[in-house]
Formats: sequence, C-alpha cells, structure tokens
Amino acid sequence: MELFTVEFWLALASIIMIDLVLAGDNAIVIGMAARNIPKENQKKVIIWGTVGAVIIRAIATLLVVYLLMLPGLHLIGGLALVYIAYKLLIEEQEDNEVSSSTRIWAAIRTIIIADAMMGLDNVLAVAGAAHGDTLLVIVGLAISIPVMVWCSTLIMKLMERFPWIVALGSAILAWTAARMIMEESFLSGYFANWAIKYGFELLVVIAVVLIGLRQKKKKAQARTAEEPAM
Repeated sequence: MELFTVEFWLALASIIMIDLVLAGDNAIVIGMAARNIPKENQKKVIIWGTVGAVIIRAIATLLVVYLLMLPGLHLIGGLALVYIAYKLLIEEQEDNEVSSSTRIWAAIRTIIIADAMMGLDNVLAVAGAAHGDTLLVIVGLAISIPVMVWCSTLIMKLMERFPWIVALGSAILAWTAARMIMEESFLSGYFANWAIKYGFELLVVIAVVLIGLRQKKKKAQARTAEEPAM
C-alpha cells in the first residue's frame, strides 16, 4: 500500500478506531496493576507497561497467520487471564514487602502478559485492516499509546476514589477470559447453546470475584490480628 494515499489513510483510521474501541480491557489491566505502586512511580509503570504491551501486540499482529495455527491459544490465554483477574483483585499495597524497583517491574510484567493474552481479537482485527502493511500496523498502534495511557490513568484515579471499581474491573477481565476460552476451536461446539454460553460466563465471573473478595477479606483480617503484636 502506497504511503499518503487515500487508501492508506482510510486503513490507518480503521486501525486507530479498532485500537480505541478495544482499548477498554487493556486500560483496566494497566490501571489495576499500577494502583498499588507508589504514586511517584505510577506514571512510569503505566507508560512502560503500555509501550511493552503495544510492542508485543505489533509483533503478534505481524505474525498473526502463524499464531492462528497454534491449537489451544485461546484456551491458554483465557486461563492465564482468569488468574490475572484474581491476582489483581486480591493485590494490596501492603502485600508488596519488596523493593520499589521489583514492584515496578512486576507490575509492568503483569500488564504485558495480560495484554498479550487478551489482545488476540485486537491482533486479528488490526491485521485484517492493515492488509499486510507493516507500516500501518506500527503507526496505528503507536498512535494508540497516549490514549491508553490517559484511559489507564483515569481508571486508576477512579479506583482510588471508588474501591468497588477494582472488583468491577476484575469481573470485566474474568468475563473477557471466559469469552476467550469459549472461542477455542475445539471447545466452541460445547457452548453453542445460549444457556450454557452465558451460564459459563456468569460462573467464571462470580467465581473469580467471590473467591478473590473472600481471599482479600482473609488477608485483611490476618493483618488486623497481627497489629497488636507489632
């Protein structure tokens, strides 16, 4: 595709719109992962986590034909995202009794892994819109970086003000994970019935949120019990 033609700009606009429409889940992951990092380092985590995630997504988009040949990819990604949704829900700032730098890189790693697992639909959509044009993929994803940073920062501030949004974010990630699992080619037939499909989604969301909140409550009670002895 020739540079600066009408076709080029239309394709680029399509890629940017795809990134913006599908950026919600990614912004939630980034905001949740960064919320327990010291405030002076939160912007660093958001920026580097977003950049790393976009780089991985760009590479995956360019290799999408090969990725589609891997059996079990959606299942593995969905199961990994279930764990990440649970982990981000129960995580508290007090849990991290490690150095600041270790916490920063752990948060960035979580963002990149989660985005890689849940970015399959985005990768497929962008690859289709780019028609094999590497420049379009890179430019489109690069433009999406500041938008994701802004959205992640906004979500993180809302979580600080309204703690219940953390549970909501975990529920959204769990729902995304359930959808990924059902999209696995050798499992999709089991979810043809709408009752089974929506029942499975509801089961995964409820399990992640309830188990996560219960574990979070236990950890809070354990910390309260230890306070007099300190």
